[in-house]
Amino acid sequence: MHDRSTLAELRIDRFLRERLAANIHRATAPLRVEVWEAPGEPVAFAEAAAAEFVEFETGREWGRPWGTTWLRVRGEVPASWRRPDGTLLDGTRAELVVDLGFTSGQVGFQSEAMVWTTDGRPVRGIAPFNNVVTEAVDADGRIDVFIEAASNPDVGSLFTFEPTPLGDPATAGTAHLYRLRQVDVALRDLEVAALRADTVALRGLAAELDASSPRRAEILAGLEAMIDAVDPDDVAGTAATGRAVLAPLLARGAHASAHTLHAVGHAHIDSAWLWPVRETARKVARTFSNVLSLMDEDPDFVFASSSAQQFAWIKQFYPDLFARIVERVREGRFIPVGSMWVESDTNMPGGEALARQFVAGKGFFQREFGVDTLEVWLPDSFGYTGALPQIAKAAGAQWFLTQKISWNETNRMPHHTFQWEGIDGTRLFTHFPPVDKYNSDVSAADLAHAERNYADKGRGTVSLLPYGFGDGGGGPTREMTAAIARAASLEGSPRTVHSTPHRFFETAEAEYPHPEVWAGELYLEFHRGTYTSQLPTKQGNRRSEHLLREAELWATTASVHTGTAYPAERLERLWQTVLLQQFHDILPGSSIAWVHRDAERNYAAVARELEEIIADSLRAIAGTGENRLSVNAAPHARAGAPALGAAPASLPRAVPPVADGDGWVLDNGIVRARIDGRGLVTSLIDITSGREAVAPGAVAGLPQLHRDTPTQWDAWDIDAHYRHHVTDLDGVESIEVDHDVIVVSRAFGSSRLVERIRLEEGSRVVSFDLDLDWHEKQKLLKFAFPLDIHTHTATSEIQFGHIERPIHTNTSWDAARFETVAHRWVRVAEPDFGVAIVNDSTYGHDITRQARDGGGTVTVARLSLVRGALFPDPTQDQGHHRLFVGIAVGADVEAAVREGYRANLPVRTIEAAATEIAPLVAVDHAGVIVEAVKLAEDGSGDVVVRLYEALGRRATARVTLGFATATVVQTDLLEREIAATALEGAEAERVSLRLRPFEIVTLRVRRSTPGQ
Repeated sequence: MHDRSTLAELRIDRFLRERLAANIHRATAPLRVEVWEAPGEPVAFAEAAAAEFVEFETGREWGRPWGTTWLRVRGEVPASWRRPDGTLLDGTRAELVVDLGFTSGQVGFQSEAMVWTTDGRPVRGIAPFNNVVTEAVDADGRIDVFIEAASNPDVGSLFTFEPTPLGDPATAGTAHLYRLRQVDVALRDLEVAALRADTVALRGLAAELDASSPRRAEILAGLEAMIDAVDPDDVAGTAATGRAVLAPLLARGAHASAHTLHAVGHAHIDSAWLWPVRETARKVARTFSNVLSLMDEDPDFVFASSSAQQFAWIKQFYPDLFARIVERVREGRFIPVGSMWVESDTNMPGGEALARQFVAGKGFFQREFGVDTLEVWLPDSFGYTGALPQIAKAAGAQWFLTQKISWNETNRMPHHTFQWEGIDGTRLFTHFPPVDKYNSDVSAADLAHAERNYADKGRGTVSLLPYGFGDGGGGPTREMTAAIARAASLEGSPRTVHSTPHRFFETAEAEYPHPEVWAGELYLEFHRGTYTSQLPTKQGNRRSEHLLREAELWATTASVHTGTAYPAERLERLWQTVLLQQFHDILPGSSIAWVHRDAERNYAAVARELEEIIADSLRAIAGTGENRLSVNAAPHARAGAPALGAAPASLPRAVPPVADGDGWVLDNGIVRARIDGRGLVTSLIDITSGREAVAPGAVAGLPQLHRDTPTQWDAWDIDAHYRHHVTDLDGVESIEVDHDVIVVSRAFGSSRLVERIRLEEGSRVVSFDLDLDWHEKQKLLKFAFPLDIHTHTATSEIQFGHIERPIHTNTSWDAARFETVAHRWVRVAEPDFGVAIVNDSTYGHDITRQARDGGGTVTVARLSLVRGALFPDPTQDQGHHRLFVGIAVGADVEAAVREGYRANLPVRTIEAAATEIAPLVAVDHAGVIVEAVKLAEDGSGDVVVRLYEALGRRATARVTLGFATATVVQTDLLEREIAATALEGAEAERVSLRLRPFEIVTLRVRRSTPGQ
């Protein structure tokens, strides 16, 4: 038989476009439109409804960038659409159709709107491909609604990565962006819509089947027979006949061995990205209202949504909508997932901050919905720390989901369902949806890809299918749920069933109880520039985390010792701000300028308020007087003060530089450093061992400037080819000694770098205080330390511990890991000697091996200080920055941990009446770190202490509590009592602990009251 399949496909596609899609609506009628443009930021419904509206017609331009235009829409269903009794014609439904002037850009990246009733209830969102509103037509056929239209600019949804001024209101301009295209009441033909869904399902399936497949030939023949059966001049009248032709093809069930997809409605809504945080709250409302509307239409539809912050916005700004969500949550159809405050980055938040993501997120879901979320839901974050399995399990989570690792540039993960083992040995059941996206449209192509791609065939048979428009919101549509209905059991396709995350994970665990294990971090071979982009945002996060630690410690100490009221509500609000800004497009530096300017202002406000709390707490503890105290919030004693306490001030002094030829020597009896006339470290000796740390023939503390032109995703990516071009910034504009500090000034391009180099008495750290005025574009500034150390690995601090990574390039996995993340320190070492590099600001590092003059290899450790990407913020990082970098010579891991805290928790000096502040908590083991001291979340007044083992060794430690105690129990992160796995005993105010390597332990201490 002749092969006419190509012609058949062309015929079917044209029929879909010209006959079915064009006849979904039997008729349309225009409605009356009036408008009012809000003069500035969005306003509440009541203000808009009371405004003076003016007549407006379709075809006219509207909407300045980031503006809000309110439409009043009124009219009624034409009489010709009704039968004599007033009801609509059989097989039809009246609905409002709005086209705001949608562009070819993606859903969620352009204009969108919310429909409101005249009494102020949100009804439904409007966006491309989801722009019909049935609820706008009342039972009598009348339409009278308000439409809150957001003229959000499309800031690059086509991802050509061109610089744009649209990401900042100050540069976006005022020209109208959109032209109102349609505001009609339309008569939907339900049978034609169903025929279109049938045809789309079968046509898509045929495209995925092998050309030699009998099933494919059968489908194409059946679709052509359907076209023959439908009268092109009377599609509505013959659609039922066409559906009857296709019914046998749709009735053929899936193969017994077919993969099963658990379809979960989803709308990945970035809490900020190419739009500001304030717009995200409106996006969430539009999306959630769409979801509730779809639930009214389809009783099988289920929707899962993460991020407690987004639910909190709905509760705050849309209480009617929130009440409806609560009801659907009770039904089990609107599913809170994810356990976290936001879908955060996991590489850069500190350990306590990552724990608080779960405390805040799970706490909100429990209080508001009575739901204990069991999964971690992070489909789009840029890699996953090896500390996450333990943190998640400690919060009561059982499962983890992401798909982001499918974005790897080089290597493909070998599993889709597996056990993920963290740095402490904790294992977390993990699933990567093989559809390789979090916003499937339930196309046949997506379903087929998920089945083909699934890596665990023969062991597992199920995977999760998250579907719905995402990133900018929107969520599932009726067309998507129609596709699920047709793919429930369809020959040639995987089974597709409505499900929930909980049901999926239980099914997957039951059928695959002993999956393969992946140990260590889930490193994303992509978006490596996010460890460095938007330095002020990263500095704000780092400083806020440490200020929060201080504020909680001293507020708890004040409460316990003096009865001062604990500022729980203030601390919770401040934590929520910091947690929000750890969202995976804010902290990584990949958002528009507006987002980062807001973040910087927020961090400044957080710092001011936390400084107030700290000052007030210390005043309550120590009073005001003439005694000068060193106040130490770090977990190690220093400056004469005990860990977590205060003592008479004894601040270290810098040693004076001694002239030596064209340079200077810094020598404190522990470390001897030579700085040459270029301000570079030519020698760095550990005096006790005599070891030279600087590689032969090299210099340390060397700024290096690279060309930084990623292939794509500017702010996100550092590509390996950046190394092809490097300039050593070894020239000096001036160099001088200022008191006990060597001051080096360098000018390059349009920028200037001033380094202040010093060495303190009693310290093994040579310090570099960097003052950078940065005005380079598409450049990357690194700070290099070539070290005379032969090693195959480097150790980097992460949350609640550290990770060792290979620095050779033996495998493609090693070669792809050319830029890595670390928190306060990295360390490279031989068995008897190590060097640590500490910082207070940045996260990006690269650590490599090079041939050594005279034989062997040396290690080059570099910090990535600042970048100058052009998209999405063309002004990224321009301006003034201050950073600290230190190099600790002869440092073991214990010293690296100690110096990391020292760099980020400076000693405070206060004038007090007291002569000391006794620590509330003391630990007798240097490797067991107190990470948090706070009062319990439930307001009971119990003291909560969180500790972890930092050295990667088993540890036995005694914790001494500086207050009278009644009971001590071990808890999870949510402060719920658990089995005492690490708590060996508590006697009076002494607690005995036995910890695994990197184990996190939370203790809850009930204070004794008089008479106990």
